[in-house]
Amino acid sequence: MQASPSTQFYTWQNYHCAYKVYQSDNSNTEGIPLLLIHPIGVGLSGKFWQRFICEWFSQGNHNVIYNPDLLGCGKSDKPHVAYTPKDWAEQLKYFLQTVIQKPVILVVQGALSPVAFELVHKESNLIAGLVLSGTPAWPVITNKLPAWRQKLFWNLFDSPIGNAFYRYARTPKFLTSFSTRRLFASANNVDAEWLNTLVVGAADTANRYAVFSFLAGFWKQNYTSLIASIKQPTLVILGESASSISKEGKTQTPDGILADYLVRLQQGIGVKILGRNVLPYESTTEFVSAIAPFVTEFT
Repeated sequence: MQASPSTQFYTWQNYHCAYKVYQSDNSNTEGIPLLLIHPIGVGLSGKFWQRFICEWFSQGNHNVIYNPDLLGCGKSDKPHVAYTPKDWAEQLKYFLQTVIQKPVILVVQGALSPVAFELVHKESNLIAGLVLSGTPAWPVITNKLPAWRQKLFWNLFDSPIGNAFYRYARTPKFLTSFSTRRLFASANNVDAEWLNTLVVGAADTANRYAVFSFLAGFWKQNYTSLIASIKQPTLVILGESASSISKEGKTQTPDGILADYLVRLQQGIGVKILGRNVLPYESTTEFVSAIAPFVTEFT
């Protein structure tokens, strides 16, 4: 892989949006580009994908990788607004149309899969396929949270109480506990690199607006029809220890989650690998090995 590329910017709706482009050392890049969609959380940004990107090229793949920071995260602007999956999908639609300008495979992590669903709906011609990593259980992804509750939760978080919570949530103690209980299969994998990435990313407290938007549940809609309308080949990849952080999905098993998606996707395939809920980070080698054959089909 080339040395860490410099951050580039584009302007969308008067906001500066950051991204990086990664290429292999081989100047003759091969295959369809990948567009990564990082999860939302305390201190999270496109840096979530760093291990994946290194492993992707280490395993001999040569696809160009586009790794943007969603609005509210990383080096992108962080306006004080409530973000929805449609907002981020519009941002990435513009990014696709003006920067990449060619079809891609979307690789999306966890509960940000609604952004991918919305993006496919908005710009189907520039999306050739999807990889859904650790996507939420079916009862979660089809349970619409009432608008009044979303607004109530947003107002609660966007207050001195919420700000105090965020300052606590960005401490190593909280991040270690949450990651161990909810994200990783093994506590040993909650390493210094992971925690440092989150602590540094959360130093800018304006990151809290994206986090509060997620916690308020603006992503919780009924995506049944959007998922069923996806015509592109879609790989659903789950950890063998996958678990839900939402009560609606607590009783779901990885096999059950896969079955729910595959029966509804027009061209869906599914696979399980070691790990829990952050496969691109916790089980990087296995994750790359699992999706590489799928991506190769598009060359």
